[in-house]
Amino acid sequence: MVKNRTRRICLGLLLAAVVCGQAFALHESVPPHHPRRVHRRTRHVRWNPVFRPSRESLLRQNEEINRLDLPRIQNDEQLRELIANQELLPIVENRSLRIAPGLVADRRYCRPWTRDFLEDLSEAYYDEFHDQIQVNSAVRTVKVQKKLRRHNRNAAPESGELASSHLAGITVDIQRRGMTRQQIQWMEAYMMPLKEQGLIEPEEERRQWVFHVAVSGHYADWREQRLFANYPQDESWEALTSLEPVSFQSYELLQLDSTK
Repeated sequence: MVKNRTRRICLGLLLAAVVCGQAFALHESVPPHHPRRVHRRTRHVRWNPVFRPSRESLLRQNEEINRLDLPRIQNDEQLRELIANQELLPIVENRSLRIAPGLVADRRYCRPWTRDFLEDLSEAYYDEFHDQIQVNSAVRTVKVQKKLRRHNRNAAPESGELASSHLAGITVDIQRRGMTRQQIQWMEAYMMPLKEQGLIEPEEERRQWVFHVAVSGHYADWREQRLFANYPQDESWEALTSLEPVSFQSYELLQLDSTK
């Protein structure tokens, strides 16, 4: 009888242990699942432009505007007046040049010599790559520049010695995004001799990915003399741009030397 009682007690304890074990298992904490983070390597393209933006470049652009005695266009009324007087000419799309769709109609204008530069550049680019260059920006008013500066902290001021040269209509922005390395290098090689002769003042903007190019008023004279008078029609571009380097404002000195 004692043995039976002891056996029942042991069996009861064993049953209790089994039940408690199952109950504990129901409340056992499960470690939280943390999704595995995938670390992707971001490719950083080194920005090492030939034409780095600088304070000195902005000063040269504004000095050229002052030399030409051009106004900084204040508003749409003044802009329309300059267009009516043909002091600003329309940039025309063709097989070698397109305009950014978002650029409004009354800002698709520039100075005549700036348009000459665009035509020459776009045709040479098309001959090399059978592709178009794209103009993203041209003339602006002070009102537009003020608005631009509200959301683009890199935009030049609308007044002062470092004001944007877009305000005078001598400057265009040419899209660099989407160009191959070869195309960018070609653009740099094309513009370098012109910069060295003081005919253009280019910058490669980092955040906007454009070539910002201010064109000197001397470009039209240089173009006429070098492309149609002093050189045969089959002369290479390298020969046409092989003059001694001068500053952005000093082309007139070169002209005086050539007449002596």
